[in-house]
Amino acid sequence: METPPPERPEYGDRAGEPAIALTGVTKRFRTPTGGTYTALRDLDLTIGRGEFCAVVGPTGCGKSTTLTLVSGLERATAGEVRVHGRPVSGIDPDVGFMFQADAVLPWKTVLGNVAAGPLFRGMPKARAHAAARDWIHRVGLAGFEDRHPHQLSGGMRKRVALAQSLINEPRILLMDEPFSALDVQTRALMSNELLSLWDQTRPAVVFVTHDLEEAIALADTVVVMTAGPATVKAVYQVDLPRPRTVQEIRFDPAFIELYQQIWQSLRDEVQLAYARQTAVAGVA
Repeated sequence: METPPPERPEYGDRAGEPAIALTGVTKRFRTPTGGTYTALRDLDLTIGRGEFCAVVGPTGCGKSTTLTLVSGLERATAGEVRVHGRPVSGIDPDVGFMFQADAVLPWKTVLGNVAAGPLFRGMPKARAHAAARDWIHRVGLAGFEDRHPHQLSGGMRKRVALAQSLINEPRILLMDEPFSALDVQTRALMSNELLSLWDQTRPAVVFVTHDLEEAIALADTVVVMTAGPATVKAVYQVDLPRPRTVQEIRFDPAFIELYQQIWQSLRDEVQLAYARQTAVAGVA
């Protein structure tokens, strides 16, 4: 007789609490020379349950650092990070994380990779494999269960990574430029796939990207971060109808108008960050 897996801890769903709340968050790192580098300063950000939030900003401004604080991989130097009403004190099983480089295990098959999470959490093998086959089908990889990662294209590996994350039914999904290495056509297909899968379970999503068009096409809100030390410069609501097709929504006049508004805000921060980098390079 199979033993049921342990139940996941719950947050109590406190009324009115957002999925993610960062309040006055500052994050400093020690440099190799013994100095201090401030990545984030006095950052305030709130993301509602089921909200798809895209975060844009200059290279190196602290976007990825923000994700690591929410995930529990790093601790804030000052301020507070709360997930579903509770302070983040470590890695949470209800938070999924997709990095730029996929985390598929080269020695495991597609089925083995997707089933790994449920098995690690104590799910019986038969149930884990059944759930994995279901998610493999959802991401369009039915028939590839026995393939290994080296036998897959880049886009197919990203589909495996999506299934790996979503099979655990995270209440929060953190995505750090997950499609940046893909070609334009595959990237658009993966964006549509992500929207379709997100709509099935509606986790809160924080999607970091350098592509402003991608941000607007996917998200409910777009957050612009300042050049480092980063804080939130502006938050824009994306009032575009769902469901969306990312290739087609870009031709909507409202999309174009919103792009121009956000780019005006983002452009200043990109230019400031570039000027700083150029100045440092000149001194060096």
